[in-house]
Amino acid sequence: MTDPVRVEVHAAGHTGHVFATREAASRRRGGPAAPAVVLLHGIGASHRYLRRLNRLLAGSMDTYSIDLPGFGATPRPERTLSIAEHARYVLGAMEQLGVTEFVLVGHSMGTQFATEAALQEPGRVSHLVLMGPVVDPERRTVAQQALALGRDCLFYESPSSNALVFTDYLRCGPSWYFKTLRVMMEYPMAQKITGVTAPVLVVRGANDPVADADCSRRLAGLARLGQLLEVQGTGHVVQHNRAVAVRDAILDFTGMPAAAGETLPGPA
Repeated sequence: MTDPVRVEVHAAGHTGHVFATREAASRRRGGPAAPAVVLLHGIGASHRYLRRLNRLLAGSMDTYSIDLPGFGATPRPERTLSIAEHARYVLGAMEQLGVTEFVLVGHSMGTQFATEAALQEPGRVSHLVLMGPVVDPERRTVAQQALALGRDCLFYESPSSNALVFTDYLRCGPSWYFKTLRVMMEYPMAQKITGVTAPVLVVRGANDPVADADCSRRLAGLARLGQLLEVQGTGHVVQHNRAVAVRDAILDFTGMPAAAGETLPGPA
């Protein structure tokens, strides 16, 4: 399988990068149409900690992983963007690439971007997957979130997931991170999810102290068509540490078969 192709996309007044793998449609020619899948990173991060999942999903679906404006190697906007503005960028970028309908998968703060996009244009999002959703309404202070993230990094993450996350945090820089953090803390996820019409799958690592079990269960219950999956043996960065399990869950949720012979790629 070839590596994703990076495309710089200017949409909704901002510039981001889309990493596209568009082999699935050609391989499935003559068979049932496969939906595209769009992957969204969380605060301070980039497409890099989604690469394992991207490669696995690309065997069955055209796959797009987005570095949102201000993250990864993308240009930083002149001001902090709202959740709604990030969602408009995602929708505009995919429209420019000719992808009108897709499965939307977000991790951590990316679950907020994904939820907002599903609310803005519900006809375009066929399924919504929320991995490690934030913010728990029982822990709405930055200090509480920081303690949960610290526990996760120390006890439940792999060396490779920590390396990916912290090098991306360094690229993001503290100023942009904390400006974006304020936006993340203010988003009313529990209220917003009730308006989503697409089926919703909430995925959490069973050891995740950031998206804990009670909060994730409540969120799945608030969705009109919601379900919860707990993946054993991992923490918050579930899509990197248990990429095969998450891939299989997404394909099962969307009704797509796994490509024959797919295995976990090497280290990301």
